[in-house]
This record gives sequence, C-alpha cells and structure tokens, in this order.
Amino acid sequence: MSRGKKVFIGLVVVILVLVVAFRLVTSKLESNLDELNSLTIADVDLNSIEDGIYEGSYGSFPVSAIVEVTVKNHEIIEIKLTDHSNGQGQPAEVLPEKVVEAQSLEVDVVSGATYSSRVILKAIETALN
Repeated sequence: MSRGKKVFIGLVVVILVLVVAFRLVTSKLESNLDELNSLTIADVDLNSIEDGIYEGSYGSFPVSAIVEVTVKNHEIIEIKLTDHSNGQGQPAEVLPEKVVEAQSLEVDVVSGATYSSRVILKAIETALN
C-alpha cells in the first residue's frame, strides 16, 4: 500500500473517531440539560433548621455550584456562592440574595440563565436538607 493511501486511511479513521466522540458528548449534554429542565426544587422548612453554616452543591455538566448557607434563628442570613461553573449563567448569581430576601427557594429563575438558576437553587436546597 502506498504512503498516500495510508495517510488517507489514517485521516478517515481520525475523522470518524472525532465524529463519534462529538456525538457522544452532544448526547450527554442534551441529556443533562433535559434533566435540569425537569429538576424539582423543593422549598425547605426553616423552622426545622438549627443555627449553623451548611454547605451544599449540585451539578449537571456543564453547570455546577457550591454554596454556603448561614442560618440563624431559623432564618437564612447569608448565602455565599463559593463556586459556580457556568457557561453564560453568570446573571443567575443574584439568586442567593433573592433567596435570602424571600426566605424561600420559591423565587423566579433568571431569564437567559435558567440552567445556572436551577443548579444554584438545588445547591441551596441540598445545603438546607
């Protein structure tokens, strides 16, 4: 077999491997985003939560968040977003402040940052549970 044919076959194999890998990653990403769309976020009963600092996290590729929630006298007094891996979801970083104001997880998600909003809220729920 000539050198040119070997190079051609090698390129075809590399392209096929890249196409398959791209399809697998795309499929996983779509699955994770569908999961985030259907994610249930339950409000918490603050009366059952003792004073303290609670850490929670949640993630579903490509978005993840870690929060630190401070509770005093059965009220959320502070939520620190200690890590937030996001694509275009930075506007959702206002949600911890909204949760503190509302004293509830039942706040509106940020338009254009829905996935990050849901991940941050789920991380807060996880911390409080």
